Amino acid sequence: MSKIIVTGGCGYIGSHTVIALIDQGYKVVVFDDFSNASEDTLDRIAKITGIRPLFTRVDLKEKIKVLEAFNEHKEAKAVIHFAAYKAVKESINNPLDYYENNLFSLINVLNAQQAVGINNFIFSSSATVYGMPESFPMTENSPVKRPFSPYGNTKKIAEEILEDYTNANTKLSFISLRYFNPIGAHDSGHIGELPSGIPNNLMPYITQTAAGLRDKLWVFGDDYPTKDGTAVRDYIHVVDLAEAHLAALQYLMKNQQKANYEIYNLGTGQGYSVLEVIKSFELANNLRLNYEITSRREGDVAVMYASTDLAKQVLGWSAKRDLKSMVASAWKWEQNFRK
Repeated sequence: MSKIIVTGGCGYIGSHTVIALIDQGYKVVVFDDFSNASEDTLDRIAKITGIRPLFTRVDLKEKIKVLEAFNEHKEAKAVIHFAAYKAVKESINNPLDYYENNLFSLINVLNAQQAVGINNFIFSSSATVYGMPESFPMTENSPVKRPFSPYGNTKKIAEEILEDYTNANTKLSFISLRYFNPIGAHDSGHIGELPSGIPNNLMPYITQTAAGLRDKLWVFGDDYPTKDGTAVRDYIHVVDLAEAHLAALQYLMKNQQKANYEIYNLGTGQGYSVLEVIKSFELANNLRLNYEITSRREGDVAVMYASTDLAKQVLGWSAKRDLKSMVASAWKWEQNFRK
C-alpha cells in the first residue's frame, strides 16, 4: 500500500478524494488544521470506508511544523494538495489573509516534500485562472488571465510557482487539476459540502434554502446572453472529481508523463444554467424552492464550461454522473446532516 499525503483532507473535495484513495487500497495521511473543516469528517470517512485515515493536525503556514509532519511520513509516494481558503467574497474583503494562507502553505509543503524526497504532487487548482473567457469550451491552452478575486489569483500565482519550480527540478512529476464547479455528495449521504456561514456557491445555498435555513435563494441576473438569461456553469459531481484525482495519481505513479508539469481541466464539458439546476433540484427531490431574481453580481461571467478531452485522452478519466445525481446526492447529504 503506497502512502499518500492529502493536505486539506477534511475539506469538501479533499474528503471525497480520501475516500476514493482508501477504496483503492492506498494508505492515506491527512494534514488539516480544521480552519475550514470539522474533525467529525474523519469519523465520517471511517464510517464509509471502514478505515480511519492517519491524521496530523498542522497549520501549513508554520514552516517548521510542516517539515516535522513530513518527516513523520517521509516514505509517502505523493502529495495531493487541497489545503486553501476558498471563499471568493471573503478573499475580496481579506486579500492578505488569502495570499498568506494559500501561497505560504503551498511553498512550505513544496519545501518539506523536497526535503524528504517526495517527487509526485497534485495541485487543486481552479477554472478561475481563465478569468473572463474569450471562447468556449475552455481548453488547457485557453489564455490564463488575472482572475476577478484574490482567491482566484492565488490559484493563478500558485500555478506559476509550480511551473517555475518544476522547470528548476526536472525529477519532479507534478499535475495541476483545474476544477470547474463541484457539487453533490457521496452516495452514502454521510459526507458532503458544509460551508461555514452564508454559502458562496449555488448548490449549498439551494440545499440550505430547501432545508429552511435560508429564507430565499437569490438568482443573480436573468439578462445574460444564455438560453434562459441566467449564468451557465459546468457543474461536476464531487465523486467524479475525486476519481479524477485517483486517475491523476495512478498516472504519476506509472511515470507516464510527457512533461514534469502538466495541467488538466476537470468538468463535464456541458454547461447548465442556474435555473436549470434549480428546476433539476426541484424535480429530482419533489419539492419547490423559494427563489427570486435579482441583479447580476460584479465579476460574474455569462458562460463557463470545459473541454475535458485532454483528461480523457491522457488520464483515461471522464465524468460519469449526471445533473440529477448531483442534485439528489446534495439534498440527501443536507437532510442527513441536519438530522
